[in-house]
Amino acid sequence: MSASSPPIIVFDLDGTLVDTAPDLISALNHVLDREGLRPVPLSAARNMIGAGARKLLERGLEVEGRVVSLADLNRLTQDFIDFYAEHIADGSRPFEGLETALDRLAAKGHQFAVCTNKLEWLSKLLLDRLGLTPRFAAICGQDTFGVAKPDPAFLRETVVRAGGRLPGAIMVGDAGPDVGVARRANVPVIGVDFGYTDVPMTELKPDRLISHMRDLPDAIASLIAA
Repeated sequence: MSASSPPIIVFDLDGTLVDTAPDLISALNHVLDREGLRPVPLSAARNMIGAGARKLLERGLEVEGRVVSLADLNRLTQDFIDFYAEHIADGSRPFEGLETALDRLAAKGHQFAVCTNKLEWLSKLLLDRLGLTPRFAAICGQDTFGVAKPDPAFLRETVVRAGGRLPGAIMVGDAGPDVGVARRANVPVIGVDFGYTDVPMTELKPDRLISHMRDLPDAIASLIAA
């Protein structure tokens, strides 16, 4: 790819920018405990993350063989969100090397945006608590435009909100919806192999694959040069 100006870089949030598993699974187990169900171990639950709070809760209930009504699921989802919002940054931290990588890329003129299936207000709350919000020109969640990944409209509208151009964008993510939205929007995608996915990132065949955020600037440079 080539562009007259540095491409905007669009990030997934959970499992890409921030290791949010400790607080998400804590909220899940809070709800399960209130329902008299056993907690889900963190190691086993990491790959349940990535499709939003409701889906995470559904997966947690499935592990316990519990089927609930729509009304109960709505109630439990709200309980989950309420607890999670209060504890959103208790254990969640940016992945190692993230801020240094963003500094290097910003020095080259890149702008950044977030495109996540997390709710927008929770995404902003998390990034605020971690001091990362000023780094992003746009932070968009599954409720921002009424669509979620892998719908390409979500990525397109996120880029527009950030003041960028879709033909000059690069997606960075950890799971199938991130690769899928990039492919459907016809933009290159960098996969990280340290996030949350039930399908290994190598099998999803991103354009570049990294195992540490320190490698992100070089991966982006190689895409631009290609």
